[in-house]
Amino acid sequence: MKPLEQLFYNAELNDIVEKVQQGIRLDAEDALRLYRSNDLLTIGALANMVRERKNGHNTYFIVNRHINHTNICENRCKLCAFGRDADHPKSYILSLDEIEQKARSCADKNITEIHIVGGMHPELKLDYYVEMLKRVRTALPGVMIQSFTAVEVDYLAQLHKMAVEEVLGILKEAGLDSLPGGGAEIFSPRVRSVICDKKISGERWLEIHKAAHRIGMPTNATMLYGHIETIEERIEHMLALRSAQDETGGFLAFIPLRFHPRNTELERLKLNRATGYDDLKTYAISRLLLDNFDHIKSYWIMFGTKIAQVSLSFGVDDLDGTVMEENIAHDAGADTDQYMPKNKLIELIKGAGRYPVERDTLYNVLGEGF
Repeated sequence: MKPLEQLFYNAELNDIVEKVQQGIRLDAEDALRLYRSNDLLTIGALANMVRERKNGHNTYFIVNRHINHTNICENRCKLCAFGRDADHPKSYILSLDEIEQKARSCADKNITEIHIVGGMHPELKLDYYVEMLKRVRTALPGVMIQSFTAVEVDYLAQLHKMAVEEVLGILKEAGLDSLPGGGAEIFSPRVRSVICDKKISGERWLEIHKAAHRIGMPTNATMLYGHIETIEERIEHMLALRSAQDETGGFLAFIPLRFHPRNTELERLKLNRATGYDDLKTYAISRLLLDNFDHIKSYWIMFGTKIAQVSLSFGVDDLDGTVMEENIAHDAGADTDQYMPKNKLIELIKGAGRYPVERDTLYNVLGEGF
């Protein structure tokens, strides 16, 4: 068999090809060259090489359910179509009984993860979150709870004048298993000053996730792209995550998220809207750059099933899950379904020539092949 670089028509990336083949870490300049290159198939082939080196043909999914407990939010970020002021006619807060009922309603659906995130509501104190976790844990014993972004954790710490470590410890004792990756957006201060000026800084986001890792709580990481960020700022974001992972090893997966501008305050701006081509390139480059992350996830809610399926040959090895009742992306114009049955996920994976593996939050295998 010919060496991989001999199979490519474009020689401009051959030195990067050699690095990837030898397992040498890529740097910011390599990533910038990959982004500037139009040779998407070479970039995808390299990412697929790393994907198969780490996970073979395995493609993971989870049977999970989302709950958004409130859309009332003090931050009211320009990037968000979900948040509402308290007096808005479509604002809401779920009572603890309602949250418990949502959890109990899927007790017979064999879910293994509950995902809960919401707005920064000043009237919802720490005891609300503690009781929420306890009720979900009682309603769904054995199910993992991956909930509350770093932004929410910081908000609770500020509200109660507590250290983040103390808040995380209390939430963990009440039943919290893992933090999702939301709120990372793009770490660049320039970008955050425009799209989410009241949100915690990128440095603070990283601090909170590293604090979670130190108490044995794994987390995910995200990047929201396709708005006003530059390619360089995407790369800086990923390299900051890679550095944090070098330090703690606590990130489970990286999830690139395409920005949906509809119904947000950014809709009127001239945005760097992502295309399917950009989506696949970003997946692939994240797989190549984040060499210390085991998993790259395609959140099909954001992209649709077609891009998600193709992404499995561009570095992605995880299609997230059944989701069930996703509101945040849909309020911003996502036109995908809000739920995908397990059998449909399996069909998508097999249709892409991959091997379906059902997992739990920690990537323990619960079933495979099907």
